[in-house]
Amino acid sequence: MTAPHFGTGPADSGGHPAANGPLAGIRVLELAGLAPGPFAGMMLADHGAEVLRIERVSVPAETLSTTSLSQTADARRAGDDVLDRGKQTIGLDLKRPEGVAALKRLAENVDVLIEVYRPGVAERLGIGPADMHAVNERLVYGRLTGWGQDGPLAPAAGHDLDYLAISGVLSQLGRAGERPTPPVNLLADFAGGGLLLAYGVLLALVERAGTGRGQVVDAAMTDGSALLFGLFFPAVLSGTWGPRGTNLLDSGAPMYDTYRTADGGYVAVAPLEPAFWDRMCERMGLTDLPDRTDRGRWPELRRRLEQAFLGRTRAEWEKVFEGSDACVFPVLEIAEAPGHPHNAARRAHIEVGGVLQPAPAPRLTGHIPAPAAARRLDDLTDWGISTEESAHLRRIGVLT
Repeated sequence: MTAPHFGTGPADSGGHPAANGPLAGIRVLELAGLAPGPFAGMMLADHGAEVLRIERVSVPAETLSTTSLSQTADARRAGDDVLDRGKQTIGLDLKRPEGVAALKRLAENVDVLIEVYRPGVAERLGIGPADMHAVNERLVYGRLTGWGQDGPLAPAAGHDLDYLAISGVLSQLGRAGERPTPPVNLLADFAGGGLLLAYGVLLALVERAGTGRGQVVDAAMTDGSALLFGLFFPAVLSGTWGPRGTNLLDSGAPMYDTYRTADGGYVAVAPLEPAFWDRMCERMGLTDLPDRTDRGRWPELRRRLEQAFLGRTRAEWEKVFEGSDACVFPVLEIAEAPGHPHNAARRAHIEVGGVLQPAPAPRLTGHIPAPAAARRLDDLTDWGISTEESAHLRRIGVLT
């Protein structure tokens, strides 16, 4: 039995170098947008897809995304080095009919299109799902928004924090007695948004292998945030999961928290199972701690642990617990993480274009991604636009 082919053609068609990875042969158009959309495109590119990022030549206010403006301008430019790795880029003015026509030409030869506009904007530009399926019925059209393509809030502006708020997840983040804590925008934007968009695209590609037709992926960060909390949702509703910051996994329990060390560093302490707890206590020389199964004694237990961990530096505690199953590890700063022996052995960080960044994940047997820095694409003939047409579009300022 022959495995189904998901892409538009062989990986080495058109003179391109053969892509390495399970998505070799898949071609993606990524319409420029804020970070979660490029993150989805990066994940596809990391695993072999050929991604052409379409930058804006002009930025109409109406096309501003409902995804979060999650970084300062400087941080976003730095992030581009990561999120755009492995991609080819061009600029295309989609406000002009020539730009729309060029995008449709490109779409004839691709498998996936990703856009992150507010609902209705792509349709007004003439590049919505119906427009693009008219030129390529096999196209998987991936859409990423904060609120989704329908519902009362669909046209509203929003940010990662707002999506977490409406999903109910934000109410569970933070310590007891304190306000809900805004996390770095990993939950709604990236996990609930970009990651699930990439997952939805892959689902649609698998389905297309059987039906021969593409479809629309409606990825909403609010939906994704709720899904991520799915394990705990019934427990909260039933009352078996308590208020914010009072539970086993949300800083309520002293055996699952961070503790300050003598040098101002921190250690992550997570010996939830009795055997791991016993190993931690043995290594620390603690023999008379309060009963950890008695919630009433948790405050006393926490104080004892706080005092104990303040007795040594972070590095000293790291040596104390080395080789044990005590589930106690140093809280590394971002700059320290690449140098940790485990991360180094796993090659968890790589340099792309001279910029150190996290390596592609997850890992597949026999597939070693080696993403390159993004590069500007001058020749579009392999994407269906002739040299003459490209030259004309550049002369009139539609293509850059």
